[in-house]
Amino acid sequence: MKTLTYPYEQPLPYPTRPIKVEGGYVDAYIIPEEKKGEVLKALYPFIPVPSLDAVMLDIHEDKTFKVREFMVLRSPEMHWLVSPDYPKSGGTVIDWCDPEEEG
Repeated sequence: MKTLTYPYEQPLPYPTRPIKVEGGYVDAYIIPEEKKGEVLKALYPFIPVPSLDAVMLDIHEDKTFKVREFMVLRSPEMHWLVSPDYPKSGGTVIDWCDPEEEG
């Protein structure tokens, strides 16, 4: 397993937009569709890296999503790989699981 934090020396080479979350706003990268696989591979902390078309369950939201819907948030110390429902429930990559394995 890779580290669960993603330190970086520089921001990703994509623009950001503010998204509203509990307590304020965070910057989310606007990643072009053709770059999403590359970004996922770089930031996904587990092996194997799922395909962009894989379906995952966000355990905080108890809702499935296609991996390609992920977001990457920017903070001063790291990049955060999060579910599309992060603004509502705070699910990061460590909160994703295969819905077939969820009991």
